[in-house]
Amino acid sequence: MTRRTVRIAMNGITGRMGYRQHLVRSIMSLREQGGLDLGDGTTLWPEPVLVGRREHAVRALAERHGIEHWTTDLHSVLADPSVEIYFDAQVTAARESALKQAIAAGKHIYCEKPTATTLDGAMELARLATTAGVKHGVVQDKIFLPGLIKLKRLVDGGFFGRVLSVRGEFGYWVFEGDWQPAQRPSWNYRAQDGGGIVLDMFPHWEYVLHEIFGRVRTVQALAATHVPQRWDEQGKPYDATADDAAYGIFELEGGVVAQINSSWTVRVNRDELVEFQVDGTHGSAVAGLRTCRAQHRSVTPRPVWNPDVPVTESFRGQWQEVPDNTGFDNGFKAQWELFLRHVALDEPWHRDLLAGARGLQLAELGLRSSAEGRRLDVPELSL
Repeated sequence: MTRRTVRIAMNGITGRMGYRQHLVRSIMSLREQGGLDLGDGTTLWPEPVLVGRREHAVRALAERHGIEHWTTDLHSVLADPSVEIYFDAQVTAARESALKQAIAAGKHIYCEKPTATTLDGAMELARLATTAGVKHGVVQDKIFLPGLIKLKRLVDGGFFGRVLSVRGEFGYWVFEGDWQPAQRPSWNYRAQDGGGIVLDMFPHWEYVLHEIFGRVRTVQALAATHVPQRWDEQGKPYDATADDAAYGIFELEGGVVAQINSSWTVRVNRDELVEFQVDGTHGSAVAGLRTCRAQHRSVTPRPVWNPDVPVTESFRGQWQEVPDNTGFDNGFKAQWELFLRHVALDEPWHRDLLAGARGLQLAELGLRSSAEGRRLDVPELSL
C-alpha cells in the first residue's frame, strides 16, 4: 500500500464548527483510521496546517492534537507549494478575501457556507476558481445526516408516489446572554457582521430541497428579529440587527410546495432539532437528524375530526421506523472523504462554489421577499 500525503491549510479551526466537525471529527478521525483508502493501492494521508489569527489559540490546538505545522500568516501558507488544499471555516465576512487569495495561489478550495456575503461575490469566486482550474467544494453537511439519507432512499424508491409537500421545522431557544450564556456567538445576531438566520440556514435549505426533491423555483419569506437586545461574550448588551427567525414557502420544480420555519427563538417540542415531513399520494415520512418514520397509504388510519371527545389514538404510534440498513459515519467526514477523492482521483463532484452561490442566492431572495412582501422567482444560475 502506497501512502500519499495531502497537506491541507485549515483556516478558522478555532471556531466551534471548524474545530469539532472539520478538524477533530473529520481530518483527525481520518488520520486515526490510517488515512483514506483510495481503492487503487494508495492511502491518502491528510496533513493539516492550522491557520488562525490568535497565535495562542492556534498553538494550543496544535499541541493538543500533536499537529506539527501551524501559523498566523495566511500569505506564507498559501505561498507554500506543498500545500494543495485550502479550507476555510472563518466567519463569513472574512471568507471571500481569503478564498480569492487561495485561488490565486492555485490551491484547491473547500469551505463552509455562505461562501461570500453577497451573491455577486459568490459568483465571482465560482468564476475565478473555474478559470484557475482548481477543484472547489462547499460543505453541504445536512444531506449526509442519517435521517435525510433514509428520506432520500424513500424518494428514490418511489415510496411517496407523487410528492405533494415538504414541511420543515428547525430551531431551538438561544439564550439572550444576560442570565445564561448564549449557545451561539454574538456576531450571529449582527447584520453588519454577516449574521442572521436567513443567511445561515437558507443555503442549507437550498441544497436539501434541490438534492432530494428538486430545484427551488420561487420563494416567499418573512424574516423577523424577535429578540431585539442580546448580551455578548463579555456580558455587554448590544442591539440585535439581524433576523433570528424566518418563515419560508418554496415552490419546487414539479409543483412540490415546501414550507420551512427556521428559528433561534423557539422552544423545542419535537423529537429532534430539525424535522421534515414529506407527504405524497402513496405515503408520508418524517425525518430528523438520525431517524426517519414512514406511513404508507395502505396503513394510513382514518382520523375523524371531533372536538367533543378526547383523542384516544396514538398518532405517533401509527408510523413505522425506517431501518438504517447500513452504518452512518459523521456527515462532515463523509463529505471530506468525497472531496479528497475528487482532488486525488478526479471523481465526479457537484457540490462546488456554484452550488454554494445558489444557497446565497436563495438567502438574498428570501431577505428581499421579506422586505418587499412578495413572492420572487429564483433564476437558474450559470457561469
